[in-house]
Amino acid sequence: MPSIIGWDIGGVNIKAARLEAGAVRVALEPFELQRAPDRLATTLAAIAADLGATGADRHAVTMTAELSQLFRTKREGVDFIVRALAAVFPTERLSVFGTDGRFHSASDARREPLCVAAANWMATAALVAQSVPTCLLVDIGSTTTDVIPLVQGKVIASGRTDPERLATGELVYTGALRTPTEAVVRHVAFRGASAGVSAEGFAIMGDVYVWLGALAAEDYTVPTPDGRPAGRNFAGERLARVLCADREMLTDAEVDAIARALADAQAAAVAEAIHRVVARHPSITTTVVTGLGDFIAARAAVQAGLAVTRLAEHLGDAAARTAPAVAVAMLLEQTL
Repeated sequence: MPSIIGWDIGGVNIKAARLEAGAVRVALEPFELQRAPDRLATTLAAIAADLGATGADRHAVTMTAELSQLFRTKREGVDFIVRALAAVFPTERLSVFGTDGRFHSASDARREPLCVAAANWMATAALVAQSVPTCLLVDIGSTTTDVIPLVQGKVIASGRTDPERLATGELVYTGALRTPTEAVVRHVAFRGASAGVSAEGFAIMGDVYVWLGALAAEDYTVPTPDGRPAGRNFAGERLARVLCADREMLTDAEVDAIARALADAQAAAVAEAIHRVVARHPSITTTVVTGLGDFIAARAAVQAGLAVTRLAEHLGDAAARTAPAVAVAMLLEQTL
């Protein structure tokens, strides 16, 4: 059996996982496709080389980068990504995972792009269903949250495309890093009043969680809003600007209150989506949480009254943070 590399190609991160002789090696490479589209193929090649890839490896692919503003349509995005992969790896060794739970050839993926666009949630869900047949999978990454119901080993999500999933509550456009703070709250308590927040992109949720200690600075793998480092002191400066202030104007306790209000509101939004999805599937009593923001997912699940288990307990922390890449690799291995 040749080794398999699983790919989860996003608009700001590329995640990869190589399976060989039962062992898993993972990689996460920050890469803003919109800023350097001509470097996608060389970046894929470099990641594969770092993972020890050979010409005999098979490649299992899922993607979300087709939503990048670089592309006018998802069709254009899928075509671009598949072409970049084919420029680096033999086309016959590429298998693209779809929202139908099956693998497709590179040519079929280009012909039916909506079948493979944003299918990474299905890959993770299909893998989790094998070990936890009835549960709610909540995967919170840097940008979005997936809320996927599994019943008796089957993925029973109501939506398939991103618009359908947003409409059903199975996709929540909020994440542990990139979400602007003004997308989470419109007001925060401040010195006995309710203060409106700025809408200038001064801070993102990564600043909240670095300030609160839930994420380390090295977890902040996206550009900061001000271009300064991701450390706690700078995160505090960005959070002060949520109220159009600066760190000379606010105490640590006041910055802390801003951060906690934002964290509370984000967890509540995810809990609301969990309630909505579970209401359609009352047999679900357990949540499997994963992703960079699994701590947010766990908090929201508890608020929704569900038991919680971490996918990291089964796959390890690094693999759980790159779960879709690991999942497509394992699913292709099973298929082969």
